[in-house]
Amino acid sequence: MSTLGHQYDNSLVSNAFGFLRLPLEFNPYDSDADWVITGIPFDMATSGRSGSRHGPAAIRQVSTNLAWEGCRWPWDFDVRQRLKVVDCGDLVFEFGDAQDFSDKLQQHAERLLAAGKRLLSFGGDHFVTLPLLRAHARQFGKMALVHFDAHTDTYANGSKFDHGTMFFHAPNEGLIDPRHSVQIGIRTEYDRDNGFTVLDAAQVNDRGVEDIIAQVKGIVGDLPVYLTFDIDCLDPAHAPGTGTPVIGGLSTDRALKLVRGLQPLNIVGMDLVEVAPSYDHAQITALAAATLALEMLYIQGAKKA
Repeated sequence: MSTLGHQYDNSLVSNAFGFLRLPLEFNPYDSDADWVITGIPFDMATSGRSGSRHGPAAIRQVSTNLAWEGCRWPWDFDVRQRLKVVDCGDLVFEFGDAQDFSDKLQQHAERLLAAGKRLLSFGGDHFVTLPLLRAHARQFGKMALVHFDAHTDTYANGSKFDHGTMFFHAPNEGLIDPRHSVQIGIRTEYDRDNGFTVLDAAQVNDRGVEDIIAQVKGIVGDLPVYLTFDIDCLDPAHAPGTGTPVIGGLSTDRALKLVRGLQPLNIVGMDLVEVAPSYDHAQITALAAATLALEMLYIQGAKKA
């Protein structure tokens, strides 16, 4: 049976291995997929609680609760009929070797992008975004970043592999333009003079969604956009299963509305990171992550109306 979304038949599929019960495609480079889902079981750059290496499996497993819907509310189409999506399983790298991991992930992403695919990646800790940005910048040039998080991850301190330093290194490497980048949901200490526009959690919770989206569109402009969502952007009431939870975050409802509003942007790559299922309760963090990931696919599918 084909793995591609436009030929996907939910009545024939019972597996819980692929996202949305999609059969696994271990050679995505030669497929005719539009979007390729890659699990990234890496958490060696974690500064708090470890365990996000198990995030991809948790997201896939709970996504079976979403697979039965033909049209995800409030959309009026089945994304599997608009996009050809495959799940290529988890990235394989030398266990315990962070450099090998970084190199293998960048190579994997570069190969997919060169073949005309787009990536939706499941972390893993947030460091995984840096090698993904390196690959995307080679394909698209300097990008805008739309970043949902409790932390800016622009800290200069830390080791070469640290999940709090990616967006310090990325501008210095010329991968993203901070002046056209937005960080949403921040509620921890950060540098206010590094060029990023920070929409802290307090104002994001108080302002209207349409107002926020209008500001994001104005900042991003026409640049290609990389979208990254750290699950700790959500309040721990909605996502306790993460390594560095911070209270005062976004609700799942507000996060979904904000992601939905990004549909007009030229999003060229996406990831969702930092789900740590060992700290989760009743899979609510994994379910939030899987639903947000599905929403990310829907905003891509909406472009093909």
